[in-house]
Amino acid sequence: MGSMSTELDVEEFLAKMPQGMGALNEKLGIELLEISAERVVATMPVSGNTQPYGLLHGGASVALAETLGSVGSALHALPDKLSVGVDINATHHRAATSGVVTGTATAIHLGRSSAAYEVVITDEDGRRVCTSRITCALIPAQKYS
Repeated sequence: MGSMSTELDVEEFLAKMPQGMGALNEKLGIELLEISAERVVATMPVSGNTQPYGLLHGGASVALAETLGSVGSALHALPDKLSVGVDINATHHRAATSGVVTGTATAIHLGRSSAAYEVVITDEDGRRVCTSRITCALIPAQKYS
């Protein structure tokens, strides 16, 4: 496995993905800013991703967290393996009602068969909105080629 420990160009990475950023990520407005196997950073607007009370939807936060962990684990898995999410949890600490949230995934385990990340999502004032943990399984790439 060729874990990519150095930061990679976002556009170069997305060009390698069969569906680029992916339809859900595009709908949510997720923008990758920094990517490596050890750390992934992205932003997502609150507007358009709210629940009926106008608060950031918890599912949108979880989708952001899964995206970040999946990108990091994909970079760890390449070129021989693919990563797929197998477990995710999230604790929502405070509401976000406007602006942009930033998610930062930090690797807590980079193994041969799995990778795990802690994801912290903060509002524009740096206050923690959500904490998530995601585990991805690393599977042979030829299985889905």
